[in-house]
Amino acid sequence: MEKVLLRNVDLPGSHTLAVYESQGGYRALKKAVQEMTPEQVTEEVKSSGLRGRGGAGFPTGMKWGFVPKDSPKPKYLICNADESEPGTFKDRVLIEKDPHAVIEGTILAAYAIRSHTAFIYIRGEFAFGARVLEKALAEATQAGYLGKNILGAGYDLDLILHRGAGAYICGEETALLSSLEGWKGWPRVKPPFPATHGLFGCPTVVNNVETLAALPWILDRGAGQYAAIGTEKSKGTKLFSVSGHIGRPGVYEVEMGYPFKRFLEEDCGGVPDGRKLKGVIPGGASMPVLRADEVENVRMDYESFQAAGTLLGSGGVIVMDDSTCMVKAAWNIARFFAHESCGQCTPCREGCHWMEKIFARIENGQGGTKDLDTILSVSGNIIGNTICPFGDAAAMPAAAFVKKYQEEFEQHIAQKKCVLRE
Repeated sequence: MEKVLLRNVDLPGSHTLAVYESQGGYRALKKAVQEMTPEQVTEEVKSSGLRGRGGAGFPTGMKWGFVPKDSPKPKYLICNADESEPGTFKDRVLIEKDPHAVIEGTILAAYAIRSHTAFIYIRGEFAFGARVLEKALAEATQAGYLGKNILGAGYDLDLILHRGAGAYICGEETALLSSLEGWKGWPRVKPPFPATHGLFGCPTVVNNVETLAALPWILDRGAGQYAAIGTEKSKGTKLFSVSGHIGRPGVYEVEMGYPFKRFLEEDCGGVPDGRKLKGVIPGGASMPVLRADEVENVRMDYESFQAAGTLLGSGGVIVMDDSTCMVKAAWNIARFFAHESCGQCTPCREGCHWMEKIFARIENGQGGTKDLDTILSVSGNIIGNTICPFGDAAAMPAAAFVKKYQEEFEQHIAQKKCVLRE
């Protein structure tokens, strides 16, 4: 498979403008601003079938199309680089190893929606990545790819790097907007949607790093070539961050529709040390876990994961072998979400802490059989009852662990300890 997103990352000096240009970098930008209208760029991306890679999977070109063309207000394009999902580190690789791909993609998206001010909102902990991007932005500006009259085409764009303060919730697009405006990072009620009422009340598009990094290849090679990769509904390639009990952890670029079991066993080296696979979280910690037997016939695309009872999410694959205590794993994830809840919505604010405390009680040998029913009840009362998807992200994995490993939870409760750690 020809790489779309990781094509440059192993080259010496891949973060520099010289290396990026030597591989055809900014050729797509020149083509777009000199030969295409913003509407034509949008239509090309629609035809490619590219879907948002931040987790939601919404068609990218369609999202751009919601921005009103006749609005007198300024339009904003934001690159969401606030990668905080546990188990996910693919955006970080692009930022540190191929920053100009991210920048070129951001410029292309901004041009498509007729934006003249764009932002890269980067996770606060990505200090090194921020420095890499700052240097790349300076190179791009000096070369005429940013600023006034880009490539002599009469298009102006200011691209501003903004560092977050380390809040997971700011990865949610409306919380990101609140943070960027200087407010507490609280999600907003939708509608109205950011496309019409976003940053400073103006039309705004928020796209993930991986989504934007795919644009230069699509605009350079054509929508048809990209659409020919993957499945009917899940086009192109996807980055997967693989960690846990696996032979070769790392970031992999995979064609959509690739067999999941084959990916784990052949590409990633399988479960090491003679252990057996017990479970896999395929899309980051906020997605429901799959048992080993559920992985058999799953393919790596949006529809297949959904049919299997989970979601592709951000592509953060967390592998757990048979030495893993699922009670402790569930508690660890619940503890993270309880800590990161912004506290705006009562079901999430209260429910996340309840689930964390119940899991802790079971883990510490003080749980009762009714605790499992309570977790399912609390998670059920959170899902669909919060302003943003954070509540669902906390509740779905909690419920999945209890349902899929119920016998292990019951043993833990009955014996008041973990039998795996004897």
